[in-house]
Amino acid sequence: MSEPMSGAPVFSPARIEHLLATYRDGLLESTLPFWFPRCIDEEHGGFLFSRDRDGSLLDDDKAIWLQGRASWLLATLYQAVAPRPEWLQWARHGIDFLRGHGFDDDGRMFFLVDRTGRPLRKRRYIFSETFMIAALAAYGRAAGDTAAVQEAQELYTRVLSHLHTPGVLPPKWEPATRPMRGLAIPMIMIATAQILRQATPDAAFCNQWIDHYIDEIRRYHMHPELETVLETTGPNGELLDHFDGRTLNPGHAIEAAWFIMHEARVRGNDPDLLKTGLTILDWMWARGWDQEYGGITYFVDVKGLPVQEYWHDMKFWWPQNETIIATLMAYHLTGDEKYAHWHQQIHDWTYAHFPDPEHGEWFGYLHRDGRLSSRLKGNTYKGAFHVPRMELICWQLMEEIKAGQRSATKL
Repeated sequence: MSEPMSGAPVFSPARIEHLLATYRDGLLESTLPFWFPRCIDEEHGGFLFSRDRDGSLLDDDKAIWLQGRASWLLATLYQAVAPRPEWLQWARHGIDFLRGHGFDDDGRMFFLVDRTGRPLRKRRYIFSETFMIAALAAYGRAAGDTAAVQEAQELYTRVLSHLHTPGVLPPKWEPATRPMRGLAIPMIMIATAQILRQATPDAAFCNQWIDHYIDEIRRYHMHPELETVLETTGPNGELLDHFDGRTLNPGHAIEAAWFIMHEARVRGNDPDLLKTGLTILDWMWARGWDQEYGGITYFVDVKGLPVQEYWHDMKFWWPQNETIIATLMAYHLTGDEKYAHWHQQIHDWTYAHFPDPEHGEWFGYLHRDGRLSSRLKGNTYKGAFHVPRMELICWQLMEEIKAGQRSATKL
């Protein structure tokens, strides 16, 4: 399935126009209309994301992190695309539900509530909180609401306290027997601080923690001797030779790659940060790209052994989204045709299999060979986030690539 590289540049003017239109029109004419205003719960607040292929409701429970993700998206669109009043209104609608029903008495947030906001599940993770921070920061920036921005920064500080105070968050594994650290925490804390930095006047606070968590990824999760990024490690970054320690999640690491590449860009194309992001992408493309069928595989074993999870070879929507972003960003920052070819491969394979031309948006779950596994469009994990975030970022990148080629032509 891997295509040989030709001498011709991938990003011809016609290809640029095609990709720009695909991302822009996919966002504005397919993805957003599928979710909004359909998913808005006018009776109880928040959003209802568990949807069948045609948008009909499958379940009315509400995942807290999806409420925050959608509010972030809407406020970001208001700021980045157009100041449509309904986008800001709907973002506030989601935030109001989160403020009213998302928090437990101890200051931590629930993971899942029922339609009216009564708690159903509370997990040890801090992802509900981080997406609440993102929503507050993006909304505060878009609406000029300094109180919301301050609320976001205070919540980020609270999350830091949860993470760095032993015993506050229940461990996944018995720490006395097998202490572990995971890639997910530094990743989400980097991305959340990047969003917060756009809104807060205290950029130094955000930069401090972005640096801290990038250092964690470099120190504990990147392993040059294995040419891989370990998803789960021992406390000092050591490989744990068990199912969980050997299991890699290529799409997740590739998402971390573009977070770090984005940080390099913010800092004037910082060469060390760019090298880190590109190295992660190189390693995890080699691990994750399915040479036989195409697409990014969900899990692989670092030693090439069987993986415990039975969905290991499936193609989920979000690893493809993250790889489309990462390869396009890598090409834009370096001009390296290798990344242009990788982007062509992942874009073309993904768009041949995931989008639903009849009802809009994307399917979420395919078998390894690209056959449909489930027709659902939304559940506790899939909502208005990965697909529209990818479409927005790639639309913006393609506008820059087009402008760059236009400038080069003039010269």
